[in-house]
Amino acid sequence: MGSISKRFRRRSPRAFVHGNDLFSFGFELPISTLVTRSLLMVCQLRVSLVKDAKKQEQMWESQHEQAADKIYFMCSDLGGFFLKIAQLLAKPDMAPAAWVRKLVTLCDQAPATPFDAVQRVVEKELGQTIDEIFETFDEKPLGSASIAQVHKARVKGNKMDVVVKVQHPGIEKLMMTDIRNLQLFALYVQRTDIKFDLFSITKEMETQIGYEFDFKREANAMERIRHFLYENNKKSPVIVPRVLRDTVTKKVLVMEYINGIPILSLGDEMARRGINPHGKIAEAAKQNILNSLSRSYGQMILKSGFFHADPHPGNILICNGPEVALLDYGQVKELPDNLRLGFANLVIDMADNSALRIAQSFRELGMHTVAKCENEQQELLRLAQTLFDTKMPAGQTVLQPFADDSSIKKIAVEAFPEELFSVLRTVVLLRGLSVGMGVNYSCAEQWRSMAKEALLASGRLTRDVKGSSRRRASLRRLRSGH
Repeated sequence: MGSISKRFRRRSPRAFVHGNDLFSFGFELPISTLVTRSLLMVCQLRVSLVKDAKKQEQMWESQHEQAADKIYFMCSDLGGFFLKIAQLLAKPDMAPAAWVRKLVTLCDQAPATPFDAVQRVVEKELGQTIDEIFETFDEKPLGSASIAQVHKARVKGNKMDVVVKVQHPGIEKLMMTDIRNLQLFALYVQRTDIKFDLFSITKEMETQIGYEFDFKREANAMERIRHFLYENNKKSPVIVPRVLRDTVTKKVLVMEYINGIPILSLGDEMARRGINPHGKIAEAAKQNILNSLSRSYGQMILKSGFFHADPHPGNILICNGPEVALLDYGQVKELPDNLRLGFANLVIDMADNSALRIAQSFRELGMHTVAKCENEQQELLRLAQTLFDTKMPAGQTVLQPFADDSSIKKIAVEAFPEELFSVLRTVVLLRGLSVGMGVNYSCAEQWRSMAKEALLASGRLTRDVKGSSRRRASLRRLRSGH
């Protein structure tokens, strides 16, 4: 029974500190970010002195590769919440391709806890030795992420393959320290640079991530979402694993093994099969995958209000069909009805491009904004679509939400409901998936009919929500996968 993972040994001497030391440590990530930003500014100056466009592109690519390596090793070495940061940065709609290629591996291939420590956790939690419980148990994990890693196994007396999710030792204390440090940085940034209620977002992150350490809660969430999706569809748009109830504790969760291809490997799998990644077959498959994911999220958020809030690439498998499996229910969120229905109104406004109604929807949701521009209504619409829609502006593949001409810079968000953060995060992750797959679609347009149904069911459909025939036709095309 060896010691815990190398990344935890390295962090522990300086992670749990107090006073000024804690404050200083809280700025480790910002300082690294500032260094990276300074290097980019130097590169920008050098590029401006070069006239050849191809040479300029090569210089930027080299700079992005260097920055990606620095961020990768920092996040990998520090572990904890920094692996969550890597997941957010590994989005093709927000970061250079070199960053995405490097950081996306940390979604499910983060540094793993040694097997002897895993064995100790499993046997302590389940009260028996691994050999007494399992017929087989693979020592090499299928994947490892920020909070836990998963191993393939088979329970004795049961021919079904299972996945055993095991929490990294010491990770809860480490990650919660990271988040509290991040809150210090959020307060500093929103007072000095970005006029957005970042602190409320970090408070919701603290709450949500705190829930991830209770695997009993995760098992309950998985069963609840599985029941909702399977009961409300002829065929569920996504596969949800079944839980083995007798083998669930706070730190160990045993569930059905789903055989599939990680969505990150979809391109490689297509190439292996001789499928042109830009051909009609590949495009249809990508449309179907996104349609299944987006439809399941529209139903969960707008109809149930209880939803899986972590659709990063490491949590998505492509199975036969291509069917889609949604994994890891540690981050789930339940919206109160007022926010669920308020968001339904916002979805309709975004789908209809209704700048006139956006301000009212923001107020219903408890979002307080102050405009710093002349065309306030249009900028509020842009802000809503940046935060809560997956569709990219025409001609863009990378968003720059904090650029000087962005809506976030022009509209100060002085109050942002903490509970909306999970919706924001979910949409942002779905947008990253769609951009990575080369499909530009609007979740607002797809969710419009679901939003209308939710409002009708509640008796709160009081606005004119008739969309144009063009939008309805676009929605039908997306549903059919054409």
